[in-house]
Amino acid sequence: MPKSVFGKPEDCSEVLLHACCAPCSSAIVEWLMQHEVRPTIFYYNPNIWPLEEYEIRKQESKRHAESLGIRWIDGDYDHEQWRCDVSGMENEPERGARCELCFRLRLLATARKAQELGIRYFATTLASSRWKSLEQISQAGLAAQEAVPGTEFWAQNWRKGGLQDRRNQLLREYNFYNQQYCGCEFSARSRT
Repeated sequence: MPKSVFGKPEDCSEVLLHACCAPCSSAIVEWLMQHEVRPTIFYYNPNIWPLEEYEIRKQESKRHAESLGIRWIDGDYDHEQWRCDVSGMENEPERGARCELCFRLRLLATARKAQELGIRYFATTLASSRWKSLEQISQAGLAAQEAVPGTEFWAQNWRKGGLQDRRNQLLREYNFYNQQYCGCEFSARSRT
């Protein structure tokens, strides 16, 4: 895939990549490694419900990272706190205010982890999903960058450049578990 499709920061050799799941991160991680950017996976998804779903996704993400020999970090799973944070937004539609807040919470935690690790750039696999608003994700990332000094959000549309097709190939190659909803109970309800 052509290098020019993506806006890699010139001085970026390392990135903390917030990952929602192994399928969404697989092609992104591959692209990063092919372009001399060392990813560290940060699995932080307190929105995922139920716990069994969270654990399956977590183990798949970890398995993928370990197979490539890259660092993988487990963020804290505090679903009850997440529920408190989004209280009152239960009936918001997908791509609504609840999703926007959820992105802000997760990317703020990612920026804080990047700062703690001394990694300047952070990005997210959320921007690979056609079901998510790129505008909301970019706004959340930039807000996190603003709140956490010394970090920079790598706002990237990871849907381009053949990555979606490559994601689907890697999904089959790794035999990944492939969920059919974003992760929270509200998105699960909206698909039934």
